[in-house]
Amino acid sequence: MKATKSLLRASIGGLAAVLIAIGAPLPAQALTVRIAKQYGIAYLPLTVIRTQHLLEKLGRRQGLDIKAKWLQFTGGAEMNEALISGQLDIASGGVSPAVLLWARTRGNLNVKGIAALTSMPNFLNTIDPKVKTIRDFTSKDRIAMPAAGISLQAITLMMAAAKTFGPAHAKKLNPLTVSMSHPDGMAALLARKAGITAHFTAPPYSFLELEQPGVHRVLDSYTVLGGPHTFTLLWASGRFVHANPKIPPIIVAALRKADRFIIAHPGKAAQIYIASTHTPLTKAHLVRMIKNPEVRWTTEPQRTMKYARFMAKIGLIKKAPKNWKDLFFPAIHNEPGS
Repeated sequence: MKATKSLLRASIGGLAAVLIAIGAPLPAQALTVRIAKQYGIAYLPLTVIRTQHLLEKLGRRQGLDIKAKWLQFTGGAEMNEALISGQLDIASGGVSPAVLLWARTRGNLNVKGIAALTSMPNFLNTIDPKVKTIRDFTSKDRIAMPAAGISLQAITLMMAAAKTFGPAHAKKLNPLTVSMSHPDGMAALLARKAGITAHFTAPPYSFLELEQPGVHRVLDSYTVLGGPHTFTLLWASGRFVHANPKIPPIIVAALRKADRFIIAHPGKAAQIYIASTHTPLTKAHLVRMIKNPEVRWTTEPQRTMKYARFMAKIGLIKKAPKNWKDLFFPAIHNEPGS
């Protein structure tokens, strides 16, 4: 029996040597990667990656037979729970949920970002003609947003409140916020339901709302942050990355390919989004959003540290990272970043 096993191992080893010698590819290592996305055009790069099978194609070049399993979530909070519980490998969402998990998992899961997905402004829209600035909100108003209290929209609103009312009053408007997914928030605002009078949201919902009679913009996140900022990004646990070191570079490469495709072929990218999401948006609508000069399809983290430092200042995290590279795995460290 031992002789048979030894002979078998020798045969396998000899076959591998022959394959290498003649330049033939070795059998790829099978790996299932569970990736989550949320709603909105901010996740278009992931949609392109999924439909064009970029992870699978790039994985084969690295000797990996990647099986991507795509999951849908409505917010960063539930996604983080899935990541911590081991039901998810790679999460996507706003900067603040990623920073929050980075801070809470230091020394254990060691969650960090893989790359940015998009930089795009988020708008705080309202149906109340009396509300011109955030000073005009009253106790009767209700502001819909995903994951009230921790989402990027929630943190941005607190940053705006700190500038408007003073640092001690950063959470002044928090009692008015209501957790809703982007689609539900838009529906509630336009239908005047559930007391919702305002909605802090992302494209395409932010742009669509402004096309409706009686809706106007109160605030945009680029103004609050002082310029373009990363809206969405991907993150994973250090445990997953340590076990699969080839995955982050493959994902970054796939994102860059997807970004180049979106920028070069906005019409085709719009058609992919329509076919994949069953959105009621027209192709013309989507192309305008994709080509909007304020929307940046880039893997570069932008102004992520502004969010991290503010979150530390208001006590959401104990300590801010030293720099943006502390928040991300090395696969993206060659980007300028901020």
